[in-house]
Amino acid sequence: MELTVTERLVLLQLLPQEGDYTTLKIVRRLREELSFDEGEHAALGFVQDGERIHWNPETDLGKEIDFGGKAHSIVVDKLEELNKKGALREEHLPLYEKFGLGD
Repeated sequence: MELTVTERLVLLQLLPQEGDYTTLKIVRRLREELSFDEGEHAALGFVQDGERIHWNPETDLGKEIDFGGKAHSIVVDKLEELNKKGALREEHLPLYEKFGLGD
């Protein structure tokens, strides 16, 4: 699944901090895949301004992320949980739809 910089940053915030051993191993691998390497960091021109991160949107070519069955389930469960609580935010909508949960 191809994700933009914004989607990757939002998804990194959604991943659980707690769980059983195997879930945390999957989450750790997913965090590494969603994170930005040195080349991406330089190409995107990341600048931190307090808690906000800015980058050059023209260099955001997206990144293909491979979600295995369990990783996909972890993300879907979190998005469904937020939806049930009425806690989805506008920034979650693209991910919600990409993971097949919209309309």
